Amino acid sequence: MFLGSFLIGLREGLEAALIVGILIAYLIRRDRRDVLPRLWWGVAAAITLSAALGAAFTFGSYTLSFEAQEMVGGLMSLLAVAMVTWMVFWMMATGHRIKAELETGADKALAVGTGAAIAWIAFVSVGREGLETTLMLWGWALQPEALLGALAGITAAVVLGYLAYRGLAKISYATFFQWTGAFLIVVAAGILAYGIHDLQEAALLPGPFSGHPITPTDLRTGEVLTGFTDGPFWMASFPFGWAFDVSATVDPSGALAALAKGTIGLTPQMSWLEVIAWITYLAVVLPKFLRRVREQRRARRTPTHKPTPVETAPAPAGRAA
Repeated sequence: MFLGSFLIGLREGLEAALIVGILIAYLIRRDRRDVLPRLWWGVAAAITLSAALGAAFTFGSYTLSFEAQEMVGGLMSLLAVAMVTWMVFWMMATGHRIKAELETGADKALAVGTGAAIAWIAFVSVGREGLETTLMLWGWALQPEALLGALAGITAAVVLGYLAYRGLAKISYATFFQWTGAFLIVVAAGILAYGIHDLQEAALLPGPFSGHPITPTDLRTGEVLTGFTDGPFWMASFPFGWAFDVSATVDPSGALAALAKGTIGLTPQMSWLEVIAWITYLAVVLPKFLRRVREQRRARRTPTHKPTPVETAPAPAGRAA
């Protein structure tokens, strides 16, 4: 759990630090240090809003019924998966021109004259990273090790961003975003599985909590069927029973279960729909991501061809124009 939230905080924090660093460097280069306080106001407002949203999502749900809490949790998880997936591919497609786009936006903002638009650019850019972080970490919000990991990751990102801005550290952002992008896709698959689990508990999706006749159960014991061979025939538990249950071997509250849940998104007991969603997401999204990574690496290795100047032969004597 700590490692997963640490890497999420590091990735999102470094993106925000990169954006702030580009804006600061540009304003200093334009000799507009007078606008810097407004930029920091925009950053502070984005951080405050992200923290407030996280608190509202976490503590506001306590006033709801259990089913409503699970429904909100499930829908928020699906939203988080959509945002993370979009963000990972958007960063791959636009990361190389983000500096130019930010500077163009800053140019237009400075043209307004007040500098308030700079605060807005900082607010939107940093707030987007904060919202993504809030949604991804929302399911772990009440677990101290997850919060500690996220704070440690964000702190490390701020330090790295500052060192890179001062020229004291060289970061290969392309390599960093490729590795962390692959990790975020695996995390998103786990968040998707959690979301399916929550929606099954909220009775929005059929599953082990639906009861008879939807849930496949042992008629003698009343227990939900599990795995391939449990029940009167092979795969009787499919698709609304448990896919596997190793909670007798792996303690659901132990360190191993927490590590698996915080990194690859698997828990000791998962339903068939959870497993199908986890596998399908990874089978569709991860190969597409890796294909984009290979294309970008090939593009970087391909030398840029510059036009060769054409030498004009001297005109023969007597034929000069």
